[in-house]
Amino acid sequence: MEAGTNQSEWATKLTALTANGEYSVIISSNPSLPELAEPLTKQFPNQKYLMLDGALSGNENIACVSYNQKEQTYLTGYISALLSKTHKVGLIAAQEYPVMNEILYPYFAQGAKDAVSGTTADFRIVGNWYDASRGQEIADAMAKTGIDVILPICGGASQGVIASAREKGIKLAYIDENSFAKAPGIVISSCSTEQEKAAKEITLDFLNGKTEWGKTKVVGLKEGYITFIQDDELYIQTVPQDVREKMQELVLGLKDGSIKVPEL
Repeated sequence: MEAGTNQSEWATKLTALTANGEYSVIISSNPSLPELAEPLTKQFPNQKYLMLDGALSGNENIACVSYNQKEQTYLTGYISALLSKTHKVGLIAAQEYPVMNEILYPYFAQGAKDAVSGTTADFRIVGNWYDASRGQEIADAMAKTGIDVILPICGGASQGVIASAREKGIKLAYIDENSFAKAPGIVISSCSTEQEKAAKEITLDFLNGKTEWGKTKVVGLKEGYITFIQDDELYIQTVPQDVREKMQELVLGLKDGSIKVPEL
């Protein structure tokens, strides 16, 4: 079932799917979904949910796998600041939700500050996951304030951000997937997550009765579920060697534990 790009409809669609009573488990992926599923467990106490890319603990009907988004966005903020000429970076989000407000934006901003002291990080909302025109409008407005590197987390609206980046000379950084080919020479950074691997594992655990209900499993660089992509030719061509060396050192440090993402 496709929930669509209008987040305001997700709760209704999830309720309808649950009320159907046809499935022993419902599996999905989005940081907003655990919060939407939780009240349904009181209404439908036999329904189980497995949620990827989200976090919720304490509900015995829900189990989550959360990628270490602190690492993802910290790394992204770090390289964004290293490549910003104005010391101004920005994040354009589709919607506000707990993970966005408490992890994604704060750790992006912290990574930028730690890379280059005094770097500021703006934060703006599209209002949905599809409005490319609005995405371009926001990116254009950011460019007017001097922002020259943007992290878009806004689904289809990011097409408008790319269009603005081409016109205004903005650089873009991405999380979740290899995005260098979306805008060669403009995309400076990509993290990828092993979503397929995690989906297979949680499904097999459920079928084999091994699910740890009520818990969130957090996986990241060390466990091999997050990769800061450094071997893509477009990354090598776009990002200067000294910056690539700094990022390699940071990634290795986070992996072996010699460097810690600061707790906010």
